[in-house]
Amino acid sequence: MSSLTLRLVPLVSATSFLFGLVCLSTLAGIFNATFSCEAFIIRQSSTGTRKIAPHSIPTGLFYSRQICSFDVGDFALPTGEWPYTAADMNRIDNTDDEAFYSEPRLVTHIDDYAIESLTAYYREELTAISRRKIDGGSKDGTVDVLDMCSSWISHLPESGNVPLGRVVGIGMNEKELEANKALTEYYVQNLNLKPSLDQFRDDSFDAVCNVVSVDYLTRPQDIFKETHRVLRPGGCALISFSNRCFPTKAVAMWLQADDIDRLTIVGSYFHYSAPWASIEALDIKQPAPEAPERPSLGEMFNNPSKGIAWMNTAS
Repeated sequence: MSSLTLRLVPLVSATSFLFGLVCLSTLAGIFNATFSCEAFIIRQSSTGTRKIAPHSIPTGLFYSRQICSFDVGDFALPTGEWPYTAADMNRIDNTDDEAFYSEPRLVTHIDDYAIESLTAYYREELTAISRRKIDGGSKDGTVDVLDMCSSWISHLPESGNVPLGRVVGIGMNEKELEANKALTEYYVQNLNLKPSLDQFRDDSFDAVCNVVSVDYLTRPQDIFKETHRVLRPGGCALISFSNRCFPTKAVAMWLQADDIDRLTIVGSYFHYSAPWASIEALDIKQPAPEAPERPSLGEMFNNPSKGIAWMNTAS
């Protein structure tokens, strides 16, 4: 069995709740989607929890903590079985996805703080992969990434910060993929019609990412099997999702589930698809910046921009 890592990422904010196969946040964070942003990661690793010293990567991620983990006893059926029905995978709109995604959407689906937390986590995780590769004999430790359900932005750290090698995007809209500067190559592919990743050999990537799109997959078992196949030993799958979605395109059981249920759904996709070594959930929320001292009423009258700056930062 290959040693592969799987993670989920949730981020919460006033406008978005990004959840990964990791877990949940506090009531004031993930569940309530109030004025905070949180990120969660689900990890699968054969070596147990791996912690990075706070001083090793200055991202603030040393505040991260494990929220939960899954093992085979948490699921009703063994790996390889499938508990879900066609009704579970049904959608309000079952028309051609290619028509739905025909127009480019050059927008972000999570807010800036969520993006910052996710990118910071990627930086930490991919740097750790690079270091393990160097320890294993790689000369440069470059990290090859597959960005599934990709768009015009992948939220990856700049290559100058992490030694990225091949970065491949798979998405539905060619104009979006063309605009993604992080990608070294891309494929336009509808994974719901063709879940096979047969354009890639076994053990092709060090990391597979999927940001806020797992809820649209109608053949997740096939896709997660392929994710496992194309990952190298010691690689990781990083899956994130949000409480936002296009409801007409999300599968039925996703719309019927709460945040905790959705965590379990994605965890089950991994369990039923392949023999992952372990699955854990981490809260990767970056520490919120301290709010500046509130200016006096007189200061705000004399300099309105100071009041606006304070409100923006404090919120």
